Amino acid sequence: MFTSMKLKIALILLSGLAMASCTDSTDEIGSSLNTNTDAVNVETVSYDVVSESLLADSVLSRNTTGYIGKVKDPETGNYITGNFMAQFYNLENYKFPDKSAMAGVDSKGDTIKGLIKADSCELRLFYSKHYGDSTRTMKLTAYEMSKPMTEDRNYYSNFDPEANGYIRKGGIAQNKVYTLTDYMVAKSMRDTSTYEPYITIKLNGKYTDAKGKEYSNYGTYILEKYYENPSYFKNAYTFMKNVVPGFYFKHQSGLGNMAYIDASQLTLYYKYVYNDSVLNGITVFWGTEEVLQSTNITNDKSKLAELAADQSCTYLKTPAGIFTELTLPVEKVVSGHENDKIAGASLSIPRINSNAGNSEYAFDIPKNVLMIPKDSLYSFFENQEMYNNRNSFVATYSGKSSTNSYTFKNISGMITAMAAIDKSKRSADWNKVVLIPVTLTTTTSSTSGSSSSYYYYYYGYSSSTSSTVTKVSHDMSLTSTKLVKGKESNSPLQLQVIYSHFK
Repeated sequence: MFTSMKLKIALILLSGLAMASCTDSTDEIGSSLNTNTDAVNVETVSYDVVSESLLADSVLSRNTTGYIGKVKDPETGNYITGNFMAQFYNLENYKFPDKSAMAGVDSKGDTIKGLIKADSCELRLFYSKHYGDSTRTMKLTAYEMSKPMTEDRNYYSNFDPEANGYIRKGGIAQNKVYTLTDYMVAKSMRDTSTYEPYITIKLNGKYTDAKGKEYSNYGTYILEKYYENPSYFKNAYTFMKNVVPGFYFKHQSGLGNMAYIDASQLTLYYKYVYNDSVLNGITVFWGTEEVLQSTNITNDKSKLAELAADQSCTYLKTPAGIFTELTLPVEKVVSGHENDKIAGASLSIPRINSNAGNSEYAFDIPKNVLMIPKDSLYSFFENQEMYNNRNSFVATYSGKSSTNSYTFKNISGMITAMAAIDKSKRSADWNKVVLIPVTLTTTTSSTSGSSSSYYYYYYGYSSSTSSTVTKVSHDMSLTSTKLVKGKESNSPLQLQVIYSHFK
């Protein structure tokens, strides 16, 4: 489909794309522009784009958020279960009080100086978001891991820690029945802006380590490991290798919600003596981005395959669900335009509002969608790459867009790169890209150069801040949307290409 434009209108559009190129850092854009309007010819051409749903077998699961619970997809009736592994981080060269200063409560209830014994120990799973009915009763089990996750392998969403020997036989297997609305906390407290709910799992029963030694509780075990060898607490690696490999949190029963765990916490409570006074000590080990975390997803692949086979639309569905594959008409774009510059190429993929959107618990619409070449489907995430607006792009759906679409404003760099591939070296997927819902991790910096926006908030200083994307990972939350399907001819998906050349 070819459309000629009046030169004046074309130059306005072209100049807009030239300015966009400065932001997007896209190669080739604007390289042949000239302010002399009599010297430049500009034209636009629209090309059909074909799309298909692509079933995701599994996805790399390395996220800062863990997911626990079981829900029913209102769109498919499919049951989705989330479990996750978490490891814990200690401050480098962490030190407990001197051994002689420790104090513990004996069986008679007396506090004895020099007795190494934790008062209690617990796990906390903090969540700021959840899906579903927070009043449903759920049950999970916290399993002690036999070995830590390691950096030298990739953990995908179908990785089963139990089947792969990551759960310690005879180790902790602590059950917890809970509701996400914690009725033990007063409603007046739950309704405050500062309240962050969490699930508590007590580890106060007798504990036997892998060597058969028995302790009063898990916290006492951690304390004794420290006094046995303080170097075990030198850093996160030595701590995980020698003391706490981590925990696997597995959903056991209950249906109707899934908690998005922002942070995991292992906390010890103990006593020590200072200046003849008995003080209460608290030590917290956090599950943070410094250590690995991985979510295991159970998803009915047969239900997803039925959706993927739907020829009326394509899907984006998470977690570990469905992507959308696009075939870009690269040869048509360059054919007959060998002497032209591709000044811009934009693509908009409209959403189709789903009937499931009427449900009280409809899944969210994916917010950020990554476009990458199909042959980078795994390597992009395994190599922890960042989108660069040359051969990888992100479109954001704000929910306020009048177009109700995901729009990639300028992918001309990708078109140019694909066209340059030697025909003898082209794979079957050489001109295919995949749309993948992703989570973007950002850091915030201020104009004064400080990396902490909290500092300015706390002390009342005003400053402008900016966010920088530092990590792109698969979206493991519950999202779903239908997209308009592209066809071989008269496609509703149109790649808009702007060419320019000197007269």
